[in-house]
Amino acid sequence: MQSVDRAVSVLEILARHGEAGVTEVADELGVHKSTAFRLLGVLENRGLVAQEQERGKYYLGAGVLRLAGAAAVRLDISQEGAPVCRGLADELGETVNIAVLDNTAAVNIMQARGPASVTAQNWLGRRTPLHATSSGKALLAHQAEAVQQAYLARKLPRLTERTLTSPAALRRELAEVVDRGYAVAIEELELGLRAVAAPVRAHDGTVIGAISVSVPAYRLAEDRLAEVVKRTVAAAAELSRRMGYAC
Repeated sequence: MQSVDRAVSVLEILARHGEAGVTEVADELGVHKSTAFRLLGVLENRGLVAQEQERGKYYLGAGVLRLAGAAAVRLDISQEGAPVCRGLADELGETVNIAVLDNTAAVNIMQARGPASVTAQNWLGRRTPLHATSSGKALLAHQAEAVQQAYLARKLPRLTERTLTSPAALRRELAEVVDRGYAVAIEELELGLRAVAAPVRAHDGTVIGAISVSVPAYRLAEDRLAEVVKRTVAAAAELSRRMGYAC
């Protein structure tokens, strides 16, 4: 933990000063120059710091911008998504979530419960598998081929008797998600739970999230499914517009 703390301190030093040499970093950390050099080397290998070769000074690297950009996207979609999430929950009376991709899982970063919601389960902050949730499928379906291949190469855990565990079957469903513009999960994560999700896009069309509606199975029969899909897709389009996407 000490090494992690020191590495973060190095980033904070560079953020504060703009640039610094090994000696300066070592002095501020209160460590030997060799320790500071090793820390800077690790951070440089990960792209979090870079070095000005002529003067030997270090400064924050492009990797920090990548991390900051990912955090900014989450913040923006949370802020812009709050009224959309709340409005859809009130409209349908069900639980609505906004999720983003986090490596091999979908993470719910926003939740609103409608007046008809009967579950007390809190999905906020929960990591859910991509292959067994509507949000996960909506996110995975719009990732690059290499990302999909890597996920499909993993073992797909069976969570209920309805969970898709065949890579070929999941690939076919992901293609359908792209074609129709939404994803469904029928008791694939939990028995008795059905969900619909649609992708949320950034200004450049990149899918950066998914908005989903979770409904008890007995309240989402085929005659209501079409209406829930329609309103979920409309909410995703509205949030995409708020994120700068011209539909």
